[in-house]
Amino acid sequence: MPSIVIGTAGHIDHGKSSLVQALTGKNPDRLPEEKRRGITIDLGFADLELGDLRIGFVDVPGHERFVKNMLAGAHGIDAVALVIAADEGVMPQTREHFDICRLLGVVHGLIVITKTDLVEEEMLSLVRAEAAELVAGSFLEGAPMIAVSAKTAAGLEELRATLRQVAAETPARSADFVTRLPIDRVFTMKGFGAVVTGTLVSGQISEGDELELLPAGARVRVRGVQVHGAAVRSAAAGQRTAVNLASVELSAIERGMVLAEVTRLATTQILDVQLKVLESAPRALRTRARVRVHIGSAEVLGRVRVLNLPGEIAPGESAFAQLRLETPVVALHGERFIIRSYSPAITIAGGVVLDPLAAKHRGRELAKTDERLHELMRPERARKLAAFVLAAGDQGMTLEQLIARMGLKDTVLSAAATEAERAGTITNANGVFISTANFEKFADAVVAEMKSHHKRDPLSRGLAREVLRERFFSHSAPEVFRAVMNRLESKGAVVTEKDLVRLSEHTVDLSTADTTLRDKIAAIYQAAQLEPPTLDRALETAGVTPAQRTHARKLLQMLLDSGTLVRVHAEMFLHVSASDRLRALLQDFASQHEPERLLDVPQFKTLASVSRKYAIPLLEYLDSERITRRAGDKRIIL
Repeated sequence: MPSIVIGTAGHIDHGKSSLVQALTGKNPDRLPEEKRRGITIDLGFADLELGDLRIGFVDVPGHERFVKNMLAGAHGIDAVALVIAADEGVMPQTREHFDICRLLGVVHGLIVITKTDLVEEEMLSLVRAEAAELVAGSFLEGAPMIAVSAKTAAGLEELRATLRQVAAETPARSADFVTRLPIDRVFTMKGFGAVVTGTLVSGQISEGDELELLPAGARVRVRGVQVHGAAVRSAAAGQRTAVNLASVELSAIERGMVLAEVTRLATTQILDVQLKVLESAPRALRTRARVRVHIGSAEVLGRVRVLNLPGEIAPGESAFAQLRLETPVVALHGERFIIRSYSPAITIAGGVVLDPLAAKHRGRELAKTDERLHELMRPERARKLAAFVLAAGDQGMTLEQLIARMGLKDTVLSAAATEAERAGTITNANGVFISTANFEKFADAVVAEMKSHHKRDPLSRGLAREVLRERFFSHSAPEVFRAVMNRLESKGAVVTEKDLVRLSEHTVDLSTADTTLRDKIAAIYQAAQLEPPTLDRALETAGVTPAQRTHARKLLQMLLDSGTLVRVHAEMFLHVSASDRLRALLQDFASQHEPERLLDVPQFKTLASVSRKYAIPLLEYLDSERITRRAGDKRIIL
């Protein structure tokens, strides 16, 4: 059965609760004090079935002292019933509740004039005119205006028909968002334990689900679900929902918390927002003002930083700002909120969250921040996603980090990311999204560094991949580095060989003198065979002066890279012919000593015709190459 949530709004004692009771037969005032005093103090709930439609009513208190309770329930409504008593007309809380609905982005509703049994037609006409003047230019301009009496039931049938009309004009909740239920009531039931209620603003909750209680971060299990007092297997977005929770104590839950899919959403204390200050606000909203922020069902204290000069927002004006909260909340891009002054607590502004996980801004960044926030106000999801990714800079963003900001399901967000990729604004770097401009900046930096390296050191075969990573990608995810290198390799710009990177067109061209020296060094090691000289001795024999040693070492490295020489340890090298000869000697010895294939140090010295000075490092080299393996004081030839 399709359902919508309608919230009542209006001044104290204008008949909101009586109206809900007359429509539904249920008294939304549940607290003993409410019934004793005859006023609504906290949120009340009731439901009404109209054929194939179910309406959930959120009855809010009208007294100025309880506006914060009103705000805890107003966030989840689909439409508003603005209630005005015929015997009093528009009053202060009528205006404040109406302002709150506008600031929360409510766009559907109707006006209900109550207590018509107490006035003459002339007075009723005046109240109608006053109500029309109040809503002129707003979403309620031209909305149905129904006059009723809860006492005599006059007008109730017309009201029910109008409610069906409003419901038909109210679009269904989007199915694109992850599960989120802001908690507006917490209680316990004997035999069941902790129960929380709220309007399920997105997603669904089913019996047996594991959810996360934020901002506490506790994992909880759904023991049972009710919608409008009836047990159901699953609740859908837009329904007033009661959830029986296991694995949590009642004392650990409070109004303002959020039930969400595990690891999908995050808590925050810094929000980038667009703020609208009411024309009725007593003064401009200035930077550093301490305010009460109502978001979802939570009320928290915080301070405002206006991001536009001159650092204040005049009544009736809008501007970008940053809210710095004193306690963490759950917020998403596009979510509406209300701001009330710290003292006296009156509604002065509201707005929409643009970046729910913002960082503090420096003055020199404000121009870029302004551009990014304008982009986040656009309707296209792909452009919003690209703006978030661009703001992440070199680090990029994962799909999970984007979900925590936008609240979209994986498939929906992936589709937006694909669209942004096609537009060329972002690049998918192995699961980390980075702006295409930053990706190309990295690629250009790598190529420029390789050109510079080859120019500085033309004899070098290349630069180590790890050096490139540390030099340019130390503040990026490893996936970004791999994606940039893979892109450059696939385009043929660079080549990677044994963890060394070179430009594809780079070749080592030796002069005649270098070629002669290289060959002389190789010949020295070839002649020495299994008793090679130290590196210093080899270079001295080749006629290398102290000033030429660095250059000669590069020629030695070329011999190593080409396989002409092999490294035994840091300063000991063998010619490849000696290495091959040694392997052949060992295999011949092994064939003669089957099946043990054992060799001790004296036997190795005799076999290789070397002294112990050479035998030990050569055997350790053979172990490292897995040609032999130690077995006590002997070696097994593998």
